[in-house]
Amino acid sequence: MLHIIWSIIIGFVVGLVARAVMPGVQHIGFIMTTLLGIGGSIVGGLIGRLFSKPAPGSAFHPAGFILSIIGAIILLLIWGKLAPA
Repeated sequence: MLHIIWSIIIGFVVGLVARAVMPGVQHIGFIMTTLLGIGGSIVGGLIGRLFSKPAPGSAFHPAGFILSIIGAIILLLIWGKLAPA
């Protein structure tokens, strides 16, 4: 249960950082920012695993937070292109 709560909190932080880095105004709320961060963590984790495998037994990938932000920025770019203005 604590893992899920921690993922939501980290997802929100990652979503906030991605929105701060991305130029322009994004009209998304609290829940969408959190989902953006969680989705960015998934995309970033997949990107990280393409280049290197984490050590066996490690809790996270060393570049996980940075790749999560990059993944969230990618999702934010896609959202900006697909969502009506």
